[in-house]
Amino acid sequence: MNNSIESFEPHFSDAQIDDVLSRLRQTRYPDAETVGDWRQGIPLSYQQELVRHWLHDYDWQRVPAALNRYDNFITQIEGINIHFLHVRSPHSSATPLLMTHGWPGSVLEFLDVIDPLTDPTKSGGTPSEAFHLIIPSLPGFGFSGAPTEPGVGVDKIAAMWDALMLRLGYPHYLAQGGDWGSLVTQSLLLNNTQCAAGHINLPIVVPDEVTMSSAEPAEQATLAAATHYQEHESGYSRQQSTRPQTLAYGLADSPSGQMAWIVEKFAQWTDCEMQGNRHPENALARDVMLDVAAHYWMTNTAASSARLYWESFNQPNYATIERPIGISLFPKELFLCTKRLAQTRYRQLMFFNDSHAKGGHFAALEQPEAFIADLRQWRNGLDLTELKK
Repeated sequence: MNNSIESFEPHFSDAQIDDVLSRLRQTRYPDAETVGDWRQGIPLSYQQELVRHWLHDYDWQRVPAALNRYDNFITQIEGINIHFLHVRSPHSSATPLLMTHGWPGSVLEFLDVIDPLTDPTKSGGTPSEAFHLIIPSLPGFGFSGAPTEPGVGVDKIAAMWDALMLRLGYPHYLAQGGDWGSLVTQSLLLNNTQCAAGHINLPIVVPDEVTMSSAEPAEQATLAAATHYQEHESGYSRQQSTRPQTLAYGLADSPSGQMAWIVEKFAQWTDCEMQGNRHPENALARDVMLDVAAHYWMTNTAASSARLYWESFNQPNYATIERPIGISLFPKELFLCTKRLAQTRYRQLMFFNDSHAKGGHFAALEQPEAFIADLRQWRNGLDLTELKK
């Protein structure tokens, strides 16, 4: 068994960049949508605008440069090379925190919160609120290797993450995640791992009879969000959970297509509507979105990332979670729930904040300051005796 941990330097070669630019120049566009908004998908005019920007104004070394500000590593777990950032706090009493991204996310979504979380004294926090951060790329995502056999779903990944933390010398730790990272975090709390407590920003709770029959606005919002997702937002997941390989031929061959597949989600899942106008750049900078698309394209992970849906999307685990957990719920998250409903599944709900004025599915990207404040408050409310032994 190879337990070695090797330093790693993310890199995009000149040949890769030349190839993507050549492909972008030869983009063949479809005809325009027949509506004046995003109901049929990303509008042709905006897609063309983004492709022009990618071609002429985007720095294709942005992603490697951003990642290389921190220590990157590769280690093999269950035969798969796992890429991760390991950023140790300058404060010796810092708490180890494992952070897991989702789709179409990546480790990039946590870059704006790394410095404040590892050294809180520079942003209004105290040394006791410091974290050592471990931020892995999911198998099949980014610079991590792709599984070559079926079976690498949420529970397997949670077990791999637990092995990673022990390998790094953290016998007890905390975990945080959104999207797939939320499910991985919940699996860590459900199974035989050394994870002491978790924090998520995507609660996975089945509406109960109270929610189904209540006229309370908050309970009705839970049902409305679930209905909206099923009727308007779930097409991508049905495709990726049933035929990810077929989809990937188009995404792996066209950078324009890969970018559209991702940017549409930023438009639909962020809190980006202003005065009735939905536009993703109301929530995220253009280059930040293109960084994410570039990361997927340059690592050729359209198929391998989509397979996580095939592995796990159709078998969600709704079992009761007994270990401590915190929830940050932003107003434009895909799934909403009341604190009352959350407590039907999360029996030790140590922190619950649904009072954020803004924010959507990509909490750390959209509202980093609010995200950081919540993590500090959640951590301060935990009994960390085990972690300090």
